[in-house]
Amino acid sequence: MTITRIKPGPRMSQTVVHGNTVYTAGQVADDSSADVVNQTQQVLAKIDGLLAEAGTAKSKILKATIWLTDISHFNEMNSVWDDWVDVDNPPVRACVESKLAFPDLLVEIQVEAAK
Repeated sequence: MTITRIKPGPRMSQTVVHGNTVYTAGQVADDSSADVVNQTQQVLAKIDGLLAEAGTAKSKILKATIWLTDISHFNEMNSVWDDWVDVDNPPVRACVESKLAFPDLLVEIQVEAAK
């Protein structure tokens, strides 16, 4: 079975495709000065692009993991997630509070999808 790496870098790839499964790296906002709603929108747009590049879409997401630096942002993040997620094909999901790599980042999301 082949492994395809999309946007590989020296430390990690942004996406890896193995067989019919697509794995994204954790995605964060490019504009870390934005609030959690805007950061979530940025992250989900990046995920849409990575999934499209891998030949799949959000309707085929199997699993999502979400990290919030402050769980009190849960409802704000969900207001964006709920508008974005394919309601006919929702993935399993975990959402936890965690420190992220940089203090201005408020949300990070990683997904796994079928091809």
